[in-house]
Parts: sequence; C-alpha cells; structure tokens
Amino acid sequence: MTKKLALLAALGSLGMMLGAWGFQYIGDMAPCELCLWQRWPHKIAIALGVVMFFLPNRWIALLGGLVVLVGAGIAFYHAGVELKFWDGPDTCTGLPSLTGTLTVDDLFARPVVRCDDIPWSLFGISMAGWNGIVSIGLAAMWLFSFKSGGKQKS
Repeated sequence: MTKKLALLAALGSLGMMLGAWGFQYIGDMAPCELCLWQRWPHKIAIALGVVMFFLPNRWIALLGGLVVLVGAGIAFYHAGVELKFWDGPDTCTGLPSLTGTLTVDDLFARPVVRCDDIPWSLFGISMAGWNGIVSIGLAAMWLFSFKSGGKQKS
C-alpha cells in the first residue's frame, strides 16, 4: 500500500503539471515567474515517483513529501502576492528597470506576466492557492508513505 500511495502522489503531481500546461497552451494563459517556480517541485515529484516505482524506498517517499511541501510554500507565497499581502519579486510585480542598456529587442522579447494578478480563480481561490492546497494533500500522501515504510511492494 505504501508504494502505491507514493505513486498516487506522483500521479497527482503529474495531474497538476498537465493542468498547468493545459491552462498555458489550451487556455492561452502565459505563466508568470512564480508560476514557473511552482512547477519545479511537481516535476521533481514526478521523477521521484518513477524512481519509487523501480526502487521503492521510504527515504524517497520522505524526499517526495519535502519537495512537494516546498512547492506548497511557493504556491502560498504566490497566493499572498496575488492578494497583496506582501510584495513579490521585482521581476514580475514591479516596474521593469530602465537602468542599463535597453534595446528595442528587449522591449518586444517577452511580455512580462505579472505575478500579482489573478488570471483565473475558482470559489475565490486562485490557481496558486489551489496548487498550495493540493500540494499539502500530495505531501501528506508522500509522508504517510514514508511513515508506513515505503519499501513494501504491495
């Protein structure tokens, strides 16, 4: 059961990534910098799920739980930026710096997607907020797998 729980958590991260890519490529919602940061823990969790499939080990489950908890932290930080509880990185919430050498190509290279805007929400919770909530649940699954032994093959 413990290996299955870790694999289910990794599949949850895969589902989160598929959803993010769906919003990006089908819904035409370009991700902001913090959105991209939130994807890394899920990508790592997917890779850990593949490792767990072939080499079940409780320590991999612990690592998976910690990685996804970090992702939840990033997601809740982003949700706080969206709700204006605190400032986000200058690269996606402040005005672009006009110091230094700036060319016309720089202006048209890539539009800045603001991290403090909420492009989509459900029941008043933004994508970042939902990512944080779901990530807490996935981390709990990983950590329960660790606590239960993680090395059993059933």
